[in-house]
Amino acid sequence: MVIVFENDPCRIVEFRHHTPGNLRAMVQAKLKNLRTGNSFEHRFRAADQVHQASMETHELEFMYQGGDTYHFMNTESYDQLELDDEALGDNAQWLQPGMRIIAEYYNGRPIGIQLPNAMELTIVDTSPVMRSATKTASFKPATLENGVTVNIPEFIPSGVRIRVNPNTGEYLDRAK
Repeated sequence: MVIVFENDPCRIVEFRHHTPGNLRAMVQAKLKNLRTGNSFEHRFRAADQVHQASMETHELEFMYQGGDTYHFMNTESYDQLELDDEALGDNAQWLQPGMRIIAEYYNGRPIGIQLPNAMELTIVDTSPVMRSATKTASFKPATLENGVTVNIPEFIPSGVRIRVNPNTGEYLDRAK
C-alpha cells in the first residue's frame, strides 16, 4: 500500500502491530519514500490519521537515452515522456531500448519505475574458468553487456547469456 506521509508518497515495506503491557497499541512501520527513495521507520499511534495515496500505473517503453535524460513512450496513449537520473535512481543502469516497464504516477507525475523480475544479458568480461570450479564454488565478478558488474559462479565463461534479477543485481541462472 502507498500512503501520503509528510506530503510525500511512501510505500509500506513492512509493518508490525505492537501492544506493550499497559500502554496503548501502535504500529511500527518501515516506509520507503517513492520520491526520494529513502527508507525509514515510523511509529503510528491509534490517534494518527493515514491517507492512501492515489497512484496510477502505466506501461512505458524505453526508447533511448539522451545525456542524463531517458526517453519513454506510454504504450497506451503513445505520449512521450522524459525522466532524469534522479527519478530513475539505480534502475537507470538496467534500461535497454525496447524494454517495457511499469511506471508509478502520483498527482499526474511519474515518481518511480518497476523493472521486470528477470533480464537476459550476455557476459562481456570475466576471469577465465577454473578447472576445479563446481556449481557450489565461490563467485567471481562479471561485467554484463550493459556495463553492470554482478557476481556469477566460477564455472561460467565469457560470452554466455545469463538471467539476472535487476531489482537486486543477483545472478539467477543461465539463459535457456
